Amino acid sequence: MNNTALFLRLRKGLFISALALTALTGCQSGKWGFPYIAPVQQGNWITEENVALLQKGMTPDQVRYALGSPTLTDIFRPDRWDYPYYYQPGYGEPVSRNFSVWFVNGVLDRWEGDQQPNFQPYEQKAAARTLESTASTAEAAASQVETAPLE
Repeated sequence: MNNTALFLRLRKGLFISALALTALTGCQSGKWGFPYIAPVQQGNWITEENVALLQKGMTPDQVRYALGSPTLTDIFRPDRWDYPYYYQPGYGEPVSRNFSVWFVNGVLDRWEGDQQPNFQPYEQKAAARTLESTASTAEAAASQVETAPLE
């Protein structure tokens, strides 16, 4: 076999190998052909359990123990602490929640905010499955209810 034919065969093999390697690197993200987009989580994760610990008259140290350090404290209103939370999954809709506490004369006076979850971040997938199964059960029960016309 002459050197030219060997060189062409080797070059063709290298080209096919490089093409296959390039095609397979796109498969590693789980969504073929799309790049991996990292999820972004910012703020404090507060649960219903944390909010249930709050009581009027608590000191700032007690509130900090129950909810964690506030993400935002306004220099013009030091008696208000804000706990925002934002989560942007790689693919999907973002989740945003806010929670605020107010102090009067150095003690907790009131708190308000969005509905907080009753699970921890690592339990999100299990909680989503539970919500989906509950919703499908409720839909099935509603479809079985018979209604009679009013006479």
